[in-house]
Amino acid sequence: MLHSRLRPAPRRNVTRPVTTAAVPAPNFQDDELNNSDVEESTEDLFSTFLPHLFPDDAPSFHGDPGQYLLYSSPRYGELEIMIPSYPGQSEKRSEEVAAGLRGNEEKSGRNQTEEGRQLFAHFLWSAGMVVADGVETADRPMTADEGAIQTEAREMWSVKGETVMELGAGAALPSLVCALANASLVAVTDHPASPAFTGAIDFNVNRNVLQRTPPPQTTVLIQPHEWGNMADTFSESYKGKFTRIVAADCYWMRAQHENLVRTMDWFLALGGKVWCVAGFHTGRAIVAGFFETALANGFEIERIFEKDLVSRDEHGGEIRREWVSEREGESPENRQRWCVVAVLQRKTSAAEGEMDGDARRRP
Repeated sequence: MLHSRLRPAPRRNVTRPVTTAAVPAPNFQDDELNNSDVEESTEDLFSTFLPHLFPDDAPSFHGDPGQYLLYSSPRYGELEIMIPSYPGQSEKRSEEVAAGLRGNEEKSGRNQTEEGRQLFAHFLWSAGMVVADGVETADRPMTADEGAIQTEAREMWSVKGETVMELGAGAALPSLVCALANASLVAVTDHPASPAFTGAIDFNVNRNVLQRTPPPQTTVLIQPHEWGNMADTFSESYKGKFTRIVAADCYWMRAQHENLVRTMDWFLALGGKVWCVAGFHTGRAIVAGFFETALANGFEIERIFEKDLVSRDEHGGEIRREWVSEREGESPENRQRWCVVAVLQRKTSAAEGEMDGDARRRP
């Protein structure tokens, strides 16, 4: 079971301002849009087993802002993941507010917090774990028991030698695994206002990639990027650069679908693939709406299916079902354990197809 790979890390007893108490769990109402002492928590341990007890209510997201989680990778061992948190505030912030210190600084801070809430980078999402699982399965040595599983995984998820860009990375688990799987280049991107840039991405890359012995021969870039806005040096330098683009649970803001597709099209290399993975916590219609936008803007779907996040078949393979834009009888109570997995590519015109066929026929 995918969720069983994740558990809370022993708690770090460090003195620092507590900045995340007001951060809400997602409610998705806006469609427009090192050594330290450790402490084990019984509550944390119990929460690890909840998906086993209530499989239809499997979580879409994991962790609390600022928390450290351990992801047990069958291929790369234990990865320590820091969940993004919000920028620090004064430990005396409550006293300052009570004293009437509510100038422009507070207004600016409040706006930043509200923008961060809308981005929901302060969790590790199950869709990112699906990508990580696919990449590490493709990178494992072939075994007799898993031959068919690994053959398909390599066809779909292999990143060795590829250039990879993750959009809306947050804690960036897919980026970490792609770097460990020997992608040649990994660009970790998120919105410039994302709390992921306050330390979590840096920690996760340093801890799990750069400090590894020996480190993988992968170049890792950490880069802010606002979807649809390509008026910067990074966008100009890396246009058409990435052979694989990861977009895991990036679809709940309907108003950003066109910008998201525009970014995908700008950065995708010729012949490249876009991995789209999404849970249904915002409903199925909004995910279907993204695919409609992508198809209307030059993309086609190479493959698409729904994956069970909780169970596997008797041979250890994925349990899948056909993707549909509407599923009769589905409700918030029974859709949590499923996600959609799709591979997008640019549409090939008839003329391009003929040229490609001629090239293949040449000696």
